[in-house]
Amino acid sequence: MRCLLLTLLVCLAFGQPALVRAADEAPAQPVAELSAGDAVILGLIEGVTEFLPISSTGHLIIANTFLKLDGETPLTDAAGQPLWYKKPSAKNPDGEPLTLKLAADTYCVVIQFGAIAAVAGLYWRQIRSILLGLVGRDAAGLRLLRNLIIAFIPAAAIGFALHDWIDKHLFSIAAVVTAQISGAVLMFAAERWRNSNASTKRIDELSPRGALGIGALQCAALWPGTSRSMTTIVGGYFAGLDPRKAAEFSFLLGLATLTAATLFKSYKSGAAMIEVFGWSHVLLGCVVAAVTAAVSIRFLIHYLTRHGLGLFAVYRLVTAAVLIAWFMI
Repeated sequence: MRCLLLTLLVCLAFGQPALVRAADEAPAQPVAELSAGDAVILGLIEGVTEFLPISSTGHLIIANTFLKLDGETPLTDAAGQPLWYKKPSAKNPDGEPLTLKLAADTYCVVIQFGAIAAVAGLYWRQIRSILLGLVGRDAAGLRLLRNLIIAFIPAAAIGFALHDWIDKHLFSIAAVVTAQISGAVLMFAAERWRNSNASTKRIDELSPRGALGIGALQCAALWPGTSRSMTTIVGGYFAGLDPRKAAEFSFLLGLATLTAATLFKSYKSGAAMIEVFGWSHVLLGCVVAAVTAAVSIRFLIHYLTRHGLGLFAVYRLVTAAVLIAWFMI
């Protein structure tokens, strides 16, 4: 985890495309300091929702709207000169100005590092099994690693290809509402399927085809509001895992997926986020997310084993109804 933290900090500090200042000197203070209260709220939301099947990204988009962190007015430095995320060029003469929304959207991805740390701590035994598998000392760990790699590839490839398009078009309340409703319908269908089909496999017993199916469903979670956790748990159901094992596979797959997404986003626009918010409250959000994610993981395992996904599907429908009433009527 120390190596991962160091890598994250390097990506944040030296990410590209680098910010281009209109003035020669950087301002002494962040452009729009994120308050400690905002950092705690966003960290709590990330930690609670990242592994529950209700969508952390969707809830963070909603929170950013209520916290007024979704402004798209171009930011300026202390001298009133514009700050650029992407400097005007021959290919892009208008450039891309630095905005509060761009920084806040990046923040919502970067604090996923806290959730990553929670999974690494709680599931160290499985991680150790994977590491032993790599050196030929644990066959089950090697099979688990194979399945995680297969399930990781589809979303990683599509997410890399569509990253900019998703950021531009799908980080909105309307997109979240659509995803919340669609996800609820899928969850009800998955529960009905599970109740009529026995689920007994261990996660290291998944076939490559089953792992690929989980990975294919995870691609749907690139739409904000869908929930990576939901799609991978549902995929686990269809692959023959019981609720507890489906959730555990989801957590371990999330360790790979979230790490890749966090480091990629940090590299792409981490410098812009630090420019706007500074360092301290970014780290505060990560710590809060780690603690609350650990609690949420334990709760979800306990609850799914006894009750399944039904309540979370109802919650998604209620959330969608509230958002429609608040923002669209």
